[in-house]
Amino acid sequence: MPQGQLTGTRIRERRIMQGMRQAELAQKAGISASYLNLIEHNRRRIGGKLLLSLAEVLGVEPSILSEGAEAAMLATLGEARAADPSTAPVEETPEAFAGRYPGWAELLTRRHRRVLELERTVETLTDRLTHDPYLAAALHEVISTVTAIRSTAGILADTPELEPEWRDRFHRNVNEDAARLAESAQALVSYLDEGAEEQGGLASPQEELEAFLKDANYHFAQLENGKRSEVETILQGADVLQSVAGRGFARSYLERYIEDGRDMPLDQVLACVREYGPDPSSVAQIFGVSLSRAMRRMAELPAADGIPAIGLVSCDASGTLIFRKAIEGFALPRFGAACPKWPLFQALSRPMVPIRQVVEQDPRGEAAFVAYAISEPATPPRFGEDPLFHAHMLIVSQAPGARRAERAVPLGVSCRICPLQDCAGRREPSILTDGF
Repeated sequence: MPQGQLTGTRIRERRIMQGMRQAELAQKAGISASYLNLIEHNRRRIGGKLLLSLAEVLGVEPSILSEGAEAAMLATLGEARAADPSTAPVEETPEAFAGRYPGWAELLTRRHRRVLELERTVETLTDRLTHDPYLAAALHEVISTVTAIRSTAGILADTPELEPEWRDRFHRNVNEDAARLAESAQALVSYLDEGAEEQGGLASPQEELEAFLKDANYHFAQLENGKRSEVETILQGADVLQSVAGRGFARSYLERYIEDGRDMPLDQVLACVREYGPDPSSVAQIFGVSLSRAMRRMAELPAADGIPAIGLVSCDASGTLIFRKAIEGFALPRFGAACPKWPLFQALSRPMVPIRQVVEQDPRGEAAFVAYAISEPATPPRFGEDPLFHAHMLIVSQAPGARRAERAVPLGVSCRICPLQDCAGRREPSILTDGF
């Protein structure tokens, strides 16, 4: 079923979920029941004022009823389908499934995300057992000490006529080795217990930080006054920060937040964005900061009149995503494995060169964004040492229906669920297109 034919199906599903009769919904929306029946059976297109009226009566956002489910949900459904290649081919698209069964689609996306979290937890524990240098050294110390004790005890047992001086020396060695073994074993148990406590519902400290920032909507009003004492208060109230590393990441972020607020006061940044538009170069020039700091500060702005939706994504020199602030309509994958055509990755090959590009992920061209990208050194300059670069991409939503003078560049989320064909950057076949 084409994606454009699903609006009526969604309206019908929402009406049935609320136990509302067709005639009742039609009356409240100011249309006839027969016309609503045609809409619900996808025989009449709907949009504009009528869509807003139906959404208001049903108590949902118009975007829930309009064409296309949320990009993030569709991306997750595509990932769930791709994760099990042995399943028989399914002709129904993720859009059709989400439109017909929104509740089941939401349940499936939550279950798939949970499976991914558990898989990452297993991978983390496996990697730790395999590559943890402290764990390997501790185990080696325990084995070496046990071997030494066994060797000394064997000499004492096999040599009954051992001279007293040597016997006392071997006894002393056994005692010292046993004490060292006890200390090593206790340290190893403590280390493993600490690691077990840090394994919570989220697989990594990076994901704990993301959940922490998402809960706060990336804005901390209590830190705008520059009081560092508020940092610990915020951290103590954040249950999602379950590990020492996660709290450390959050503390570092909040301390940077205070510095950004001190150098770029909130009311002045809001005024700057309203006057000059959401251009990070204007903010950087007015406040005398780097482009990356200006981008980060703009991503921290609260929702306000005249301020568009702003997202931010950062990666290290390997291309792995290390920070994500999602924006509606522009889907972001889990950390890593993003679309190589993003300006974010173009910036890595052009250090210190600002990049601006109008982009879109919706193949129908209904949602476009302006992407600002820059790659800047993440380490201080030192002679004889190459700097490490981090790239940052600010994603600014364009108003619906805004006239664009420049053509939007089509982008994907990740290759596995990208509908674009004949893409030079494709790494693997997509489940949404035929062939490679």
